[in-house]
Amino acid sequence: MTGGQTNTHAWRGGAGLVYVAAMARQIPLGRDTGHPDRYAPDLLYPVARAEGRRNLGLGEKLPFDGADLWTVWELSWLNTRGKPVVATADLRIPITSPNIVESKSLKLYLNSLNSMRYGSIADVAEVIRSDLTRVVGAGVGVRIDAPQQEQGLGQPHGTCLDELDVTISKYDVDPELLSGAASGDEAEESLYTNLMRSNCPVTGQPDWATVFIRYRGARIDHASLLKYLVSYRTHDEFHEQCVERIFVDIQRHCAPSALTIYARYTRRGGIDINPYRSNFEQAPENRRIWRQ
Repeated sequence: MTGGQTNTHAWRGGAGLVYVAAMARQIPLGRDTGHPDRYAPDLLYPVARAEGRRNLGLGEKLPFDGADLWTVWELSWLNTRGKPVVATADLRIPITSPNIVESKSLKLYLNSLNSMRYGSIADVAEVIRSDLTRVVGAGVGVRIDAPQQEQGLGQPHGTCLDELDVTISKYDVDPELLSGAASGDEAEESLYTNLMRSNCPVTGQPDWATVFIRYRGARIDHASLLKYLVSYRTHDEFHEQCVERIFVDIQRHCAPSALTIYARYTRRGGIDINPYRSNFEQAPENRRIWRQ
């Protein structure tokens, strides 16, 4: 990206190539923008979930439940006497919302609170909750933590796939790598990898994540699963859509009776996004891991 211009990248979906040029002309991500000095809720930019789900063959009845867990690390406003307050915030966006919110627009919106005066943390949380609910089209959960309330690190549970001695040659998402990966043996496993990389479909910048897979059903070959997850390395798609694609591909090719996919992406611009999709478990607390 040079001169404030936005690169346009192919968005690969089940229905073929979908280009995001029209969205890129409007979306704040990848464009030079000023920083607001007054409250500006109209900066929030919605991105519809429907196109990505349509490419996966998903209709209104989703095969999973879950939430998008966002962590805001750079939140500040003024108290009633003009003294700055700093905090972090956890946002929980339901997967039934028709829209997600574009991450740079959220950052700009949150920056617009920097010079505003509020009487309490509860007042700030209500402003953010109301504005985000309007944009995504469903009730958003907001929790604001003062510095002394900061939680400890969450710890990965299960078997790490990263030390497997495998040869990998595919770096664009290929669900056929999962074909035949499930054997007849029944298993219940918790697996994870730190090797996930996908790319922003607007800017082409890399997005890094730790991906957790928990399943019950025919045993999934670990090497095949790792090769499949690494094949996202040059794939262009938003975080939420990548996680839903992983869920759908594993469900179609491996047919587990229970499945959870959870990705914790590293932060960009002071915000991390952590989509959670499961057909048998509730979304967990939003607790960062070591690389966040």
